[in-house]
Amino acid sequence: MFRGDMTARLEELQAALKGRYEIERELGHGGMATVYLANDVERQREVAVKVLRPDLAAALGPERFLREIRIAANLTHPHILPLYDSGEADGFLFYVMPYIEGQTLRDRIEKEGELPVAETIRIIREVVDALAFAHSKGVVHRDIKPDNIMLTGGHAIVADFGVAKAVSEATGRDKLTTAGVALGTPAYMSPEQATADPHVDHRADIYAVGAMAYELLAGRTPFTGATPQSILAAHVTEHAEPVSKYRDHVSTELEALIMRCLEKKPADRWQSAGEMLPHLESMGTSSGGMTPAATMPVAAVSGPKRLFKPLAVGATVVLLASAAVFFGRSDSAAGARGSAIADERRTIAVLPFTTVQTDEESLSFTSGIHDDIRTQLSKIRSLRVTSRASVMGFNTADRNISAIGEQLDVETILAGSVQRSGANVRINLELIDVLTTEVIWGDS
Repeated sequence: MFRGDMTARLEELQAALKGRYEIERELGHGGMATVYLANDVERQREVAVKVLRPDLAAALGPERFLREIRIAANLTHPHILPLYDSGEADGFLFYVMPYIEGQTLRDRIEKEGELPVAETIRIIREVVDALAFAHSKGVVHRDIKPDNIMLTGGHAIVADFGVAKAVSEATGRDKLTTAGVALGTPAYMSPEQATADPHVDHRADIYAVGAMAYELLAGRTPFTGATPQSILAAHVTEHAEPVSKYRDHVSTELEALIMRCLEKKPADRWQSAGEMLPHLESMGTSSGGMTPAATMPVAAVSGPKRLFKPLAVGATVVLLASAAVFFGRSDSAAGARGSAIADERRTIAVLPFTTVQTDEESLSFTSGIHDDIRTQLSKIRSLRVTSRASVMGFNTADRNISAIGEQLDVETILAGSVQRSGANVRINLELIDVLTTEVIWGDS
C-alpha cells in the first residue's frame, strides 16, 4: 500500500472511531491486521487497536467474527492479554487490547538470539499455563509465535488469543483461500494446519509451543525454507533435528519435552497443555529454580539399596571430574591474588539433597547419595568440605545461597535433588557460586 493510501486509510479510521478512540499512530502490521496506538476517550487510557485487513474484513462480515472475538474476550488469566472491546465501524473490523510497554519475544530474539535455558523454561511455562486455561474454556489460539508473546514486568503474556480462530470460524476454508490469508505462521504451523485439516484442535498450539521453544534454544526454527510452501512441506514430511545439535547444555528432559511437542501426529504429542505443566515446573524449580546443564534418567533396578552404589559411583565420577576442573581454574585465577583467597575459593558445602517423596526408602536413598558425594569430594586434597553436621539444618528450598554461604564460610555450594518416578531415578546436581548465586556447573 502506498503512503498516500496509508494516510487516507488512517484518516478514514480516525473518522470512523471518532468519539470512541483517538488514533495516534501505527505501531505495526502483520498478516491479518494493522495495530495502532490510540487513546480510549471514555476511560482516558492508552490502548492498542487492531484493525483487520480490508480484503479480509470484506470476506468476513462482522457478525460471526465479532461473536467469536467476544468468546476470547471472556478469557481472564495473568498470562493472557485481555480484549477490551471489539466492533465494526464504517467497514472497519477492529478489536481493542491494553497497550503494554515492553517488547515482544520476537524483538528479544532479534536482539539477543538464543535465550538462557532457565529463562526459556520460564517463558514456555507461562505460555503453556495460559494455553491450559484457554483450552479448558474451548479456545484455541492457532497462531502461537514469538510475535504474539509480550514480555513485560519479567513475565510472558500471550496476545491475540482467539483471533485466528475467529477468522477461521467466520470465513470457512473456501473464503479463507479467497481472502489469501494463512491462519498461522509457516514456521510454527502444525502439520494438520499446513494440510488444511478441518479437524485442527488444541494440539496445534502444543506443536507451535515446541517450535517456539526450539527457536529460543537453537537460534533457529525447526524447519526453514526459501518459501512458505517449502516450510509447510517440511512440517509435514521432515523430522526436526535434535535441539542439542545446535545448543549445548540443553537437558535431556527439556529436549524430550520439545521434541514430543513436534511430533507429526497430534496423538503422539502431549495431549494437553496441563499435561506439560508439571514437567516444566519440575525443570524450573529443580534444585531451587535452575535447570541443570544436563539431566538424564537413570534406569532403576529393584530396591534403593541395590540402586545406591552404581548411581552414587556414576554421579560422583562426573562430579569429581568437573569439580577438579573448576577448582583448578579457581586456583589459577586466585594465585595472583594471594594464597588466602585461593584457600577460600576451595571451600564447598554440600547441602542436604531434596526429594518430593516422603517414604522411608526414598529418604534413606537420598540421604545415602548425599553422604557418598560429600565423602568423595572430601578426598580432593585441595578442597575443604564442611562437615555433614554443619549443613543439616539448612533448607535448600529457601535458596538464600548468599546467607548460607556466609554462615558456613564457603565460596561454593553444591545443591541437589533426587527424583524417583516408577522405574526411573534422576539425580540433579548444581554447583553454585555464593557471591553471585550463579550456577557454575550442573549435571545429573
